[in-house]
Amino acid sequence: MPSSIVSRRDLPPLATLRAFEAAARHLSFRMAAAELGVTPTAISHQVRLLEETLGQAMFVRHVRRVSLTPAGAMLYPVLRDGFDAFARGVTQLRRARARTAVVVSATRLFTARLLVPAVGGFAAAHPAIDLHLHASDLLVDLTSGGADIAIRYGDGPFGDLVATPLLAERVGVLCSPALAVATPDDLRRVPLLHSEWTSPVAGPDWASWARLAGIEGLPITTGPRFTDDGHALQAAIAGHGAVVSSLTLAAPDLAAGLLVHPFGPVIDGGSYHVLTTRAAAVRPEIAAVRGWLDAMTRVGAG
Repeated sequence: MPSSIVSRRDLPPLATLRAFEAAARHLSFRMAAAELGVTPTAISHQVRLLEETLGQAMFVRHVRRVSLTPAGAMLYPVLRDGFDAFARGVTQLRRARARTAVVVSATRLFTARLLVPAVGGFAAAHPAIDLHLHASDLLVDLTSGGADIAIRYGDGPFGDLVATPLLAERVGVLCSPALAVATPDDLRRVPLLHSEWTSPVAGPDWASWARLAGIEGLPITTGPRFTDDGHALQAAIAGHGAVVSSLTLAAPDLAAGLLVHPFGPVIDGGSYHVLTTRAAAVRPEIAAVRGWLDAMTRVGAG
């Protein structure tokens, strides 16, 4: 028989707590909105509702950032630890399924250019493992169970994570063969495409490439701009101009003849790393995915 005494939790709506926790963790309504898949206005609305429910402010609003009030600083670690516990519980349930799933988080360009074309090969080699690809340029917290493996560009530091180098970055000029660009002087007659990097580690652009090449007078401040590296590459494939982009991630397009790298110089960058927690690194399904990534990139590099 159910008890006649029911303990009711006097809590604000869960949506307000989730929005607050994400905003407090990032100290940004915009980044919280990107994580939760909503608009910054929706995050602001939920935070306002929480503040009205509790009768006190959670954030101090500045021009382009927010900071926690004493009340917000008191509430945030409680919610953070609670949501982390929820995530661990959900992760354990997912791992208890008959089939094993591995979530791989990588940048959008890396996912589109290297992982998606190769995913069929992984499924054929490992039919008992479901590979889930999470494409995002935002950092993912591997300790919270949001992903099992992350592929990220840069040389760290990576804290307590297990980091294995995967690919070295090389950047140069790319364009469609239809443009017939053969010398640096030919760049003066074609549009220069620009990628406005949104990742934490900024990449080379036309200005840095021109300095290294010793070329003056290029119209490096004009031309179409893209906030997504993949869109800039797609515009180059379509013949809309030349772009300074990753030769490493454009390897499939170069091999297929969709793009050409007509001349140097090449800018050597950092490395892409495979990141896991120490606990995840010893799981056999994680080892299988890491081995597949290593073999896939070796073939691509060859």
